[in-house]
Amino acid sequence: MEKAYERLLRYVKINTKSDDYSETIPSTKTQFELANLLVEELKNMGIEDAHVDENCYVMGTLKRNIENIPSIGLISHLDTSPEFSGENVKANMIKDYDGEDIILNKDLGIIMKVSDFPYLKDYKGKTLITTDGTTLLGADDKAGISEIMTVIEYFTNHPEIQHGDIKIGFTPDEEIGRGADCFDIEKFGADFAYTIDGAFLGEIEYENFNAASVYIKVNGSNIHPGSAKLKMKNSMLIGMELNGLLPTFEVPQYTEGYEGFYHLDKFEGSVEETNMEYIIRDHDMKKFQNKKDFMKKACEFINRKYGEATVEIKIEDSYFNMKEKILPVIHIVDSVVKAMEKVGVKPLVKAIRGGTDGARLSYMGLPTPNIFTGGFNFHGKFEAICVEDMDKAVETIIEVIKSYVK
Repeated sequence: MEKAYERLLRYVKINTKSDDYSETIPSTKTQFELANLLVEELKNMGIEDAHVDENCYVMGTLKRNIENIPSIGLISHLDTSPEFSGENVKANMIKDYDGEDIILNKDLGIIMKVSDFPYLKDYKGKTLITTDGTTLLGADDKAGISEIMTVIEYFTNHPEIQHGDIKIGFTPDEEIGRGADCFDIEKFGADFAYTIDGAFLGEIEYENFNAASVYIKVNGSNIHPGSAKLKMKNSMLIGMELNGLLPTFEVPQYTEGYEGFYHLDKFEGSVEETNMEYIIRDHDMKKFQNKKDFMKKACEFINRKYGEATVEIKIEDSYFNMKEKILPVIHIVDSVVKAMEKVGVKPLVKAIRGGTDGARLSYMGLPTPNIFTGGFNFHGKFEAICVEDMDKAVETIIEVIKSYVK
């Protein structure tokens, strides 16, 4: 039986970086390469209905061998982040890690330092898989895929172990917020599911941010600076003034835990026109709504000061806190906690300072909390994963599935 880390080392060689500027589904055709490979491997395991559709969603079912058991979904995403290169990934394995700085690339002087990532010391004596410092690794979320595939192979190799239907789902474009766009809940057919897309050992997450995107256009008036007195309206300066109205310390670099924020993500402009893009985040729905309202009031103030339509604002909700949808079926979290304890993992129930496919899927009718993969430092050259923690993720998922057989 192939180990989860061995699958990961194969899968990361396929560049599946998504593209947030693309209008196609999936955003990059290379995601089909991994999808097709996974379908072939699933069929070789006996998953007869394994297939990939025209939008690059992989689905399949390990059929139940006992009746009246919930159908459990296992979901991970095919794509890697567009924030960093995923081409020609060269993974390095460090056995019996000594807990010291890791030289990722001697020629380029790229070092993963314990002073920057103090939790590295927790991995002393374990086996780490890292990058060579020139790409991301792709453990987010090929580790989740690897762990799911290992779980499926385990159950196919042990037909004597009773289980309900295990629904398999691999999605494209999660990293650009589109992973659930074309996910067919009814076709998938699970009673509930788990995204295997978390980070550190023991994480189980069923809370996430409420999220919105804000698009602001500032309309100025450009006149030759030599004759601009009392005539010019510099849209960039007005945009800076607007941003200055927002709470100074409610930004990502000053917040943590359950604290929300306003984040200026893009600022492009000239005297005549400036475009600004924000994301707004908060776990608490009332505080989330208050942030959106405050943003509108700031724009209204600017318009009163500089004239109607100086500022145009559009706010679009992105996703909501899945907690509301998970609490009525909290047993799906409790079963993970018990499974972790059974395999010797300390559960770490925490809130996500972000979002997952699971948040949107939960509001679409499929409650979907998130389970750890064992990776860390995602989306960049310092991405890494612990082999032993990958094994624990596999063990945890197996125990969750077995726990629903009474």
